[in-house]
Amino acid sequence: MAPSPDICIRGAGIVGRSLALLLARERLRVALVAPPRDPASGHGDVRAYALSPAARNLLESIRCWPDERSATPVLEMQVHGDQQGQVQFSASAQGVPALNWIVDVPALEAKLAEAVRYQSGIEEVASPVHAPLTVVCEGRASQTRAELGVEFETMAYSQHAIATRLDCEFPHDQIARQWFTPGGEILAFLPLGGPQGKQVAVVWSVRPERVRELMDCEPGAFAAQLADVSGKALGALALAAERATWPLMLAHAKRWIGPMTGRPGESFALAGDAAHAMHPLAGQGLNVGLADASELAKILASRETWRSTGDMRLLRRYERARQADWLRMSLATDALQQLFSRPESLLSAIRNWGMTAFDHSGPLKSRVARLAMGTAGTSMPPTSLTPHKSISS
Repeated sequence: MAPSPDICIRGAGIVGRSLALLLARERLRVALVAPPRDPASGHGDVRAYALSPAARNLLESIRCWPDERSATPVLEMQVHGDQQGQVQFSASAQGVPALNWIVDVPALEAKLAEAVRYQSGIEEVASPVHAPLTVVCEGRASQTRAELGVEFETMAYSQHAIATRLDCEFPHDQIARQWFTPGGEILAFLPLGGPQGKQVAVVWSVRPERVRELMDCEPGAFAAQLADVSGKALGALALAAERATWPLMLAHAKRWIGPMTGRPGESFALAGDAAHAMHPLAGQGLNVGLADASELAKILASRETWRSTGDMRLLRRYERARQADWLRMSLATDALQQLFSRPESLLSAIRNWGMTAFDHSGPLKSRVARLAMGTAGTSMPPTSLTPHKSISS
C-alpha cells in the first residue's frame, strides 16, 4: 500500500470489516488482513445476531444494512421463567419501530465484503503490515493476542450453545422468545425471514453432558424436543439446517491496548471477541463488539493532526470507555446466567416472582429496555433510522 497505512486490522469478520469502513470514511488508510474470499463462504452458516438500533445505525452509516428478508424487526420479546414467571417487552411501549433486528450472518458478511471491495481507502492484504496502530479483531481464539502475551482470562460456564434453524407451523409474528427451564437450560427462538416469516434461529444453552446426545439425535426427535421445551408456541417444528455447537464462557483480555512487541513506535488495540466474550442469553455480544469499533473510530477521527493513530493517550481513552461498557453488560448477563442455572426450588420461586414484579416495574423496565437497545449508556448514539454520513465508493 502506498503510502503506508495508518492502521492495520487483523481479522476480517463483522467487527473488523465494520471498523475498516468507519476508518476509511474518515480518510484514514487501512490495511485489512483477510484470507482470499471463498465463494462458498457462508454456506451452511446458521448464525444470526440480535442487533440493536444503535448497531443498525452504525451499519446503515456504512451502507451495509441487509435487506428486509435478512434483517427481521423484533416487535416484541417474551421471556418465560421456569414457574410461570414472564417478562414482555414491546416496541410500541418503548415508542420505537423495533426493539432490535435478527440479522442473518452470511447476508451481513456479504454486504460488508462488497463494501470493503469498493472502498478505495482499504487494501486487503494476505499478511500483517507495519502501521502505527494494529487493531486485533480475530475472535476469542486470536493468535495475535497470544503472540503479544496478552492474558485472556476465561470463566467457563457449565453450558454449551447449540445453534440451528427451524421451519415452524405458525408465523413468528416478529416475536423473539426465550425460555428458562427448571434444569437450568436456556432456549431462544429468534424470528427470521422478514415480517411474515415462519422460520426461527435457535440458540439452545444446554449442559455439557447433553451436547453429544442432542447433536447426534435424529432431526425429527431433536425438533420434537424443541417443541416440547417451547410449549409448542410455534406449532410443529422441522429442522431447516445443520446443528453447530460451542462452549460458553465469560472472558476478557487483561489488556486491551499496548505496544507492539519488537516494533518500536507501533501500538495495538483489541476489539470484539478478541477483547471479550459473554453469555449469549441477552444477545449483546456483537452489539458490544460493534460499539468497540464505533468508539475507536470516533477517537481516532477526532485526534489532533499531530498525533499518531497509535498514540497511547488516545488508546487509553478507548480502553477506559469500552471496558466500562463491557463490564456493565457482562455483569448483567453473568448474573442472569447464574440466577437461572440454579435448580433449587426456593431460588426458582424467588426469581419467577422477581420476573413478574419486574414486568410491572414501569420506569425500571423501560430503562433496561433502552440499555438493551443501545439507546442509553453506550458509546454508540441512538438510531433515528434516518440517513447518515456514508463512505464514498
